[in-house]
Amino acid sequence: MIKVSVTKQSNYAVDAISIKKKLVAFFSDHGIVSDAEVSVAIVGEAKMMDIGNKYLKDKKLHNVLSFTPTEVKDFIYPPDGTVHLGEIIVCYPQAVREAGLENVLTNEKVYELIEHGGLHLLGIHHKE
Repeated sequence: MIKVSVTKQSNYAVDAISIKKKLVAFFSDHGIVSDAEVSVAIVGEAKMMDIGNKYLKDKKLHNVLSFTPTEVKDFIYPPDGTVHLGEIIVCYPQAVREAGLENVLTNEKVYELIEHGGLHLLGIHHKE
C-alpha cells in the first residue's frame, strides 16, 4: 500500500483526497508495488524561499521541490519495511500564477507540479 500524506501551510484550496488518489495511481503506474510512503506539503512563498535557501543555497522562488530521504541530512529510516520515497513541496501562490498564465485550473497545475516532483523522487530528472 502506498501512503500519501498531504499537509497545507495555510488554508489553500487544494483537494487533498484527490491528490492522494492520483499520487497513489502515479506511483503504482511507475512500478512502486511495495509498502511506500510520500509526503506532500503545500506551502507559501516565504516557506518555499526558506527551503530553497536552506537546501539548494539559492534565492529563487521554486514552484516545486522534492527531496528523497538520502538528500536530507540525518534522515533515520524506521525499521518498518516501508519504502520512504520522500517529500514533494509545492508553492501554492506560484502554482496559482502559473495556472493563470497557462489557462488551466489551479488544481490541475498543482497536481502537475506534484507529479513532476514524484518523477524526481523516482530518479527521473529533466535536462538543465
